[in-house]
This record gives sequence, structure tokens and C-alpha cells, in this order.
Amino acid sequence: MSTASSSIPTTSQATARSRWIQLVAGIIAMVAIANLQYAWTLFVNPIDSKFHWGKANIQIAFTIFVLAETWLVPFEGYLVDLFGPRVLVAIGGCLVGVAWWINAGASSLFALYAGGFIGGAGAGIVYGTSIGNALKWFPDRRGLAAGLTAAAFGAGSALTIVPIANVINNRGYETAFLSFGIAQGLVVILCGLLLRAPRPGDVPDTAPMMQQSKRDFTPFEMLGTLAFWLMYLMMTMLAMGGLMATAQLGPIATDYKVAKIPISLFGLTMAALPFALSLDRILNGLTRPFFGWISDHIGRENTMFIAFGLEGVGILLLISFAHVPVLFVVFSGLVFFAWGEIYSLFPAMSGDLFGRKFATTNYGLLYTAKGTASLLVPLGNVLQTATGSWMPIFAVAIAFDWIGAVLALFVLKPLRIRWVSDQLGAHETVAAVGASSQPP
Repeated sequence: MSTASSSIPTTSQATARSRWIQLVAGIIAMVAIANLQYAWTLFVNPIDSKFHWGKANIQIAFTIFVLAETWLVPFEGYLVDLFGPRVLVAIGGCLVGVAWWINAGASSLFALYAGGFIGGAGAGIVYGTSIGNALKWFPDRRGLAAGLTAAAFGAGSALTIVPIANVINNRGYETAFLSFGIAQGLVVILCGLLLRAPRPGDVPDTAPMMQQSKRDFTPFEMLGTLAFWLMYLMMTMLAMGGLMATAQLGPIATDYKVAKIPISLFGLTMAALPFALSLDRILNGLTRPFFGWISDHIGRENTMFIAFGLEGVGILLLISFAHVPVLFVVFSGLVFFAWGEIYSLFPAMSGDLFGRKFATTNYGLLYTAKGTASLLVPLGNVLQTATGSWMPIFAVAIAFDWIGAVLALFVLKPLRIRWVSDQLGAHETVAAVGASSQPP
């Protein structure tokens, strides 16, 4: 009997190089937009010192950025799927540069908010397109490709945080906004010029262990499926639980009186809270390609079960031992390591279930779950204020993690197997049943 791999088209060496060029271009573009989110905190105090608008009012610009970066992605993704990634990413690069140019000269909160909205729109184009392009070019390694791309956004600012801080301190925040905004915009535009959608025959349809949809679902078709809404619920719960736990890291460290206690780990010595924040950022970047790669080999749902369960255990250990400085750092790192993988596993699963053609739009719709979760995160503060304890927040986060793990293994996995089997012919169905323990 012929193996599943015999039906998989092979790609030429030149086409294989093209795939990696596409992935690297998307990764560099993601690195270039990371500062819009992760370096923002460096600008808040200098802006407040100059205009005295109040930090809370200034931070509204960041909230506007996050909402625009999240909720506009489906529309932007539709344009990418319609017109291709090149033009849209070039427009995104222009918006990124314009946003920080506006911020550099902003003399009113309205101008600052406008910069936040424009920057969010530009970042959303780049984020959605880069992830979507990775899903289209790597159907056989979607977890790894999506993970590497998402990691670039999470860890990309590590290269420029110190230079931006130095420019702010030596030449003013306006110069930092202007110079880095122009540089980042140009990098995105140049990366955009390299991007294109794969043509027929450019990439293999699947890999031997994969079970993937045999057709491309339009966004409206996808919205009519139970699978999409199940994943949306799961991603919202996991994002909300992780955000609630991690957003309170600073206050928890202060309440448990460990924030300023110096500790030594990995040959480094620093206060517990900044040590935890630094380690968390590194692990939150590493986890995305790591669990994405794992999911390419043992299956998305199996990987979700392990990662989501591990996050619940990590949160339980964190709240149990937060009073011990070293364990506070170690277990907060475990929580971040087990949380960031949602940004590789869910896009990979979306591509597996709903196909390549509309992958950017379809994942853009699923990605709005992050926006939904961010709107619900303040409920954590309500719980803490009402009870005077951190335990309710962590109990909710742990419950969401473990419920998500159960849904992945015992609901999503059987649903996907039936979903794909219904699209296969009788001969292919027999072969797929034998590989059902190796889901995509």
C-alpha cells in the first residue's frame, strides 16, 4: 500500500529557498514593529514630564494602539488575501513611520491618540500578514513557522530597547520617536517588497503525519463552523487567564515583599522583580517556536493539553511560593513559558482546519480573541478589590488553563478528526485513522 507521503508534491531547491526567504522577511518585519508595543513604556514618563497630562491619560494612547492592532487585523487580512502581502505591508510600514512621527511632535492628547491608532493599524497589517504568510508557505511546518514569526514580535524589541532608552536620555524622546520611527518604517517597507503569496506548486500540500482540511474556507464559511467558535472560546480563556496572572506580577511582588530582594541565578544578580520580568520576556519568546515545533510532531491538540496544563501548574506554584524570591522568579518564568505558545498553536490550527487561501483573514478573525481577552482582564482587579486577595484571580486563571487543556484533547481533537475525515475519500480515511494519534 502506498504511503501518505507519496502523494505529497516535492518542492525544488529554489522554491525551498523562497519559502525561507519569505519567512525571514516576515520575521524581520515583526522585529521592526515590536518597539511600538514593547518600548512604549520608555516614553510615558518623559511625555508626562513635558506636558503633565497624567500617566493614565497618556496610557490611553497605548490602549488605542492595542485595540487597533487587534481588531483591524481581520479587515487588513482580507485586503492581504485579496491583493497580496507586498502592497499592504508597504502601507503598514508607512503607517508605522507616520505614527511615531506624529508622536514626536504631538502637543495634545488627541494627536498622541491619533498616533496610537495609526501605529496600531500599521502594526496589525504587519503582524497579520507575517503570520498569514508563514501559514501559507509552510503547511508542513505551520507550528514552527508561526512560532518563529510570533516570537519575533515578542522578543524583537530586545535589540533596540537600550538604544532607544539612550537616545531618550541623551537627545530627548522626540528624537527617539522620529529616528526610530523612520528607521522601523523603512525596514518594514523593504521587507514588504520581498513578500508574495505562494503560487500553485510552490509548497507541499501537507506532511505525512498531518491531517488538514482539503478545502479553503472563506471567512464567512469559517464563522459558521463550531470549530472556529470553540477555538475562539479557548483562545479567549487562555489569553485572559495568562494576562490576568501576568498583569499582576508587579503588585504581587510588592505585596509579598520580594520585589527588591536581590537574587542570583544563571550567574546574574539583580532584584527579584526586574529579574523575573527579564526572564519572562525571554521565555515568552522562546516558547512560541518551541511549542510550535513540538506540535508539528506530536499534534496541535496534544501540545495544547501539555502546555495549557503546565501553565495551570505554573500559576499554582507561583501563588504558593511567591513569598520566596528565587521561586517567584522561576515560577513566573514557567507561567510565561507555558502561556506564549497560544500565538503559535492557534494560528497553526486555524491554517490546518480552514486552509491556505484565506489564512490571513481567518487567523485575523481568531486573533481578535486577544482583544476580547484584554477587555475582560480588568475583571481581575475587580476580584482583587472585592476580596482583598490574589487567590480568586489565580483560581480563575488556573481554571481557564485546565478547562482549555481538557477542551483541546477531548473536544477539539475528536472534532478535527471527524472534520478532516468527512473531507477525505474512503481510501484516504483509512490511512488517516492510523495517523489520528498524530494530529496536526
